[in-house]
Amino acid sequence: MDNHVFQMNCWFEGHVQGVGFRYQTVNVAKGFEVTGYVRNLVDGRVHLYAEGAESEVRAFQTEVESELQDYIRATEIKTDSGPRACQSFRIEQ
Repeated sequence: MDNHVFQMNCWFEGHVQGVGFRYQTVNVAKGFEVTGYVRNLVDGRVHLYAEGAESEVRAFQTEVESELQDYIRATEIKTDSGPRACQSFRIEQ
């Protein structure tokens, strides 16, 4: 049995810290079958890691970007597949 899942790392640039970005991302995640985390980076970006079925992960990322587009100036995405690393979706400090 293949226990690998689709994995997406996404870095958001812009006015993405101090605006409730991480909390809104967790709220959006509740509507999708994804696990992972969102965290602030010291360079001012926000890092989103999500895993699950590719269609769910991509739809989740699209919804996050849509809901928070006013704060995002640029997005960088890298995808992969590998073993599931998270049990839930959360804010990581």
